[in-house]
Amino acid sequence: MMRRINLLFTITLVVTAVIFTSCKQDPAPQFHYEYFGLKEGRYVIYDVVEVEHDDAIQVHETTTYQLKTVWGGEYIDNEGRSACEFRRYKRDTPADPWVYSDLWTGVYDGIRAELIEENQRIVKLVFAPTLLKQWDANAYNMIGERDCYYRDIHEDTIMNNVKFDSTLVVEIDEFVSLIDTVRNYEIYAKDVGLIYKHYVDNHYQFTTTNVILGTEIYYMYVEHGME
Repeated sequence: MMRRINLLFTITLVVTAVIFTSCKQDPAPQFHYEYFGLKEGRYVIYDVVEVEHDDAIQVHETTTYQLKTVWGGEYIDNEGRSACEFRRYKRDTPADPWVYSDLWTGVYDGIRAELIEENQRIVKLVFAPTLLKQWDANAYNMIGERDCYYRDIHEDTIMNNVKFDSTLVVEIDEFVSLIDTVRNYEIYAKDVGLIYKHYVDNHYQFTTTNVILGTEIYYMYVEHGME
């Protein structure tokens, strides 16, 4: 009888230990690939403002239009990776029809989300996002080193009166002096993708109100959906 009691006690201890160990195991890691927004049929529409400055030829020109990006079908790229078409359309106003602009490519390569923009391979995001993550956006092209990092992660954001529960802010460039201002960052929303782009590269003479050469590009989210 005593041996049976000891055996039952031992079995109970083992089962309890297994259950306790299972409960203590860390959950599977969450990489949050959804921030890139890559899903066939998903589209995003933006209001875009582009400003070109060239004081030498007396040009300070502002252009506005709408941009629509759509994820297309999958295919195998020239590196043997599963890639996805990223089609871009433009129109002058919401009343105009969309006009096909160009075709980019998106791909997940391990923990990286990449866009091939006009034959330039850009690392847009690195997973899982943390405030300690840093990467070179131009690691796989010849443009030159461009260090990026996450300024905010998993924060709620209101963009154009739409609330997004979880967003990332990617800092790309930031430099300010008496003669230059470079400010480049992007915001991504989970299950949407890019919702805001801020690009400024201006050069001044005497004061920061006298731009002699530069480019400004702003993307502002309008809507997204599936088609």
